[in-house]
Amino acid sequence: MELKLNVNSTVQTFTISDENSPLLWVLRDILDLKGTKFGCGKAACGACTVLIDGEALRSCVYPARLAVDKEITTIEGLGTETEPHPVQQAWSEEIVPQCGYCQPGFMMATAGLLNQNPEPSDADIDRAITNICRCGTYYRMRKAIHRAVAIQAENKPQQATENS
Repeated sequence: MELKLNVNSTVQTFTISDENSPLLWVLRDILDLKGTKFGCGKAACGACTVLIDGEALRSCVYPARLAVDKEITTIEGLGTETEPHPVQQAWSEEIVPQCGYCQPGFMMATAGLLNQNPEPSDADIDRAITNICRCGTYYRMRKAIHRAVAIQAENKPQQATENS
């Protein structure tokens, strides 16, 4: 089956042998984007989280064929080294990672949350960020999510006033 996917703003065409191939394996094995991690294979841990049309979804159970005509963003496409996404900047400033394996999934889940809710409460964070971290850096992640909100607000273009 031939697929054409828009991944990190680049359209790529390739062939898969199984029409039910999960997006995770297409990203990792065909497109060589290793930032999206395999954790559990059943959408429980969140290590494989990517954005599909801005929504955080678990790629280990998402058939790649369903991603045709959608915009897919992986951790590699979230920001750059010189212009990090507010979530990446906050993660760095709060020194969130311990082992780091789960962090790309957490950052993508957070970016998805902020797309939907730019000022989440702690309760909103608890409902939306259900990824699992073996190292237990949840406290630092919550601080980083709130910092990302602040960074995002700082980076927003100022509204022009009538008297400008």
